[in-house]
Amino acid sequence: MINAFTKHPNAVGETYSQHLFNSLRYALTFFLLIFVAFIHAVFPFIFTKTASCVVQEMSDHKKEREGTARRIRENNS
Repeated sequence: MINAFTKHPNAVGETYSQHLFNSLRYALTFFLLIFVAFIHAVFPFIFTKTASCVVQEMSDHKKEREGTARRIRENNS
């Protein structure tokens, strides 16, 4: 049963707790962006670039994590 909790995190070069933290961080960010996007929809002059900038930062972070996972897999091969 432990393998079910660690297989995917290990595959992306993270421990269970690292993966938990990163996943919760993304979930909380998306949750907050719902409100940002809603406010921007009603008041288009507020948060004009916030959502797109945050999504770009998240994309950059994900690419960094993918690079780290790739290096770990290569070192373990």
